[in-house]
Amino acid sequence: MFEFIKKLFLPITLTLDFIQKYFKTIVFITILIFISDSNNEKSQTSANLQKIDLLGPIMDPRLVLEKINKAKDNDNIKGVLFLVNSPGGAVAPSVELAYAIKELQEIKPVIAYASGTIASGSYYASIWANKIIANPGSMVGSIGVIFQGANLEELMTKIGIKTQTVKAGRYKESGTQTRAWNDFEKAELQSVIKDTYNMFVTDVSTARNLDPKKHTEYADAHIFTASQAKKVGLVDEVATISYAKEELYKLSGVTNPSWAQEDKIDKFMEKYLSEAVSQFSLNFFGGLKAY
Repeated sequence: MFEFIKKLFLPITLTLDFIQKYFKTIVFITILIFISDSNNEKSQTSANLQKIDLLGPIMDPRLVLEKINKAKDNDNIKGVLFLVNSPGGAVAPSVELAYAIKELQEIKPVIAYASGTIASGSYYASIWANKIIANPGSMVGSIGVIFQGANLEELMTKIGIKTQTVKAGRYKESGTQTRAWNDFEKAELQSVIKDTYNMFVTDVSTARNLDPKKHTEYADAHIFTASQAKKVGLVDEVATISYAKEELYKLSGVTNPSWAQEDKIDKFMEKYLSEAVSQFSLNFFGGLKAY
């Protein structure tokens, strides 16, 4: 019973623990950022290239989407380096990012660079870039979809909890965590998974000029090294970030590259807070995931 209650209140305890451990650090770094950030405004107006990071699990795409849209609307920005190190995440946000990159790429060149992991939803987000370049040590692929849910029936019985349900619609409890799923519920969820997977494969094959009939070679949730991914057509080059930058210079026609500087406070808070929230959401909430 204690463990169940502990798990139930874990989001609150994790948040309080984070604040307690890192509050002084956050304040100190914030002060340093304000002191060192005086030249930031000038660098933004002269910048002609921009880096956009996609880091950690994909749950809430709003911050990355905002950066993509700003780069798209900024005439001074001639090209974008999309830096990816993410295992994927929820399907819908991954699709949002993919089509935002597609719209951006129609206006100015985008190079997607896999610095560590570009898998499942994060690979989906990157497919419409002009080129996908992978670090030699990166992991690529895992093109697939999954739906998971715990069966807490035995635990609930032990601690004396029973559910009461009033519903309309035969499939309304599909994916419930209070009991084992019925066969017809599994079939319903499988049809959703299959249709979403087909959408994933269709977009990847279109963007990467691959044969959808051969999807078991490059999709089917295979996990590839960077060199293996190049052989099946998922990436264009296996190289370092300096190579990715040089490719962006060529595509954008920029001869004197100047990179837009991110707001350091936003970047710091995004790294240490947004990723924590995303990771919690992935672990404790069900749903359709490209992960």
